[in-house]
Amino acid sequence: MKTKHEIREKVWNKLAEEKLGRFPFPLTNRIPNFKGAEAAARFISEMKEYKEASVIKVNQDSPQLPLRAQILKDGKMLLVPTPRLKDGFIQVKPEWVPKGEERKAASLSSISNYGRVLPLSQMPEIDLIVVGSVAIHRDGRRLGKGEGYADREYAIIRELGNKEVPVITSIQSAQLVDDEIPVDVFDLTVDWIATEKGLIETCSPYPKPTGIVWDEVSEEDLNIMPVLKEIKELTVNKR
Repeated sequence: MKTKHEIREKVWNKLAEEKLGRFPFPLTNRIPNFKGAEAAARFISEMKEYKEASVIKVNQDSPQLPLRAQILKDGKMLLVPTPRLKDGFIQVKPEWVPKGEERKAASLSSISNYGRVLPLSQMPEIDLIVVGSVAIHRDGRRLGKGEGYADREYAIIRELGNKEVPVITSIQSAQLVDDEIPVDVFDLTVDWIATEKGLIETCSPYPKPTGIVWDEVSEEDLNIMPVLKEIKELTVNKR
């Protein structure tokens, strides 16, 4: 059985060899941007789950930029995690964005000029979550770039009392793998996969985290991600 790292390396190499990736380069050690990201975003925007959602959380990586812009165009609230979860989440309301500037407002370089960092105590109820991936199995097992941020972000939201909501990832179809991806208790699985070719419902048998697995949080984690300390104060220490 391949390790998680070996599976990631296989996918990064495949995207590079088949010239399916695009800026920023190199594709390794990141959520890779890919040719067809706009088509994948369009398939998501046509979903019933998307149309019914008012508040959508999306990762800050390049391949999900088309979807973040579409969310604002469609008059929905966008939530994006700050880099490395330093300050929690950035909220962007569509009415804060002048018409025609949605893509700029959704870009990591400019989002702070249009949105504001949201205290965890003021987090709205999230209706839909979109995550980036490096590798995905058709049964919903997922690999990110290996730093665990998408897993932690989902766990934080659940820890704050958000209901379980659909989780979608958008990828290049070449990122689909048949490898047996190991699943740990803190790993986030996905319900839908959007590729440049269409949608795949995973019907995943693997449960998602219901909150933060505090036994897996080190002192170093707490120092790197101050938001975890805030979560502890809001939840664990008040139980």
